[in-house]
Amino acid sequence: MGKYNVSKSLDVRGEVCPVPDVETKRALKSMKPGEILEVWIDYPMSKERIPETVKSMGHEVLEIEEVGPSEWKIYIKVNG
Repeated sequence: MGKYNVSKSLDVRGEVCPVPDVETKRALKSMKPGEILEVWIDYPMSKERIPETVKSMGHEVLEIEEVGPSEWKIYIKVNG
């Protein structure tokens, strides 16, 4: 079990912009307030773009965790 109670996991490794961004938005829209989305990415640009998008949607980035060389997990809390 990780540090967060993850409600949904999204793996967009191997994808380049705008796919990770679009898929993250789509996943967040189907989630309820308080739930946590875990997004796996390996495209460095997404590490900057996804948090910007998430904040503009009113949600909260809890952490960006480096899990390997050029591989990250972004934890996002869905706000109402």
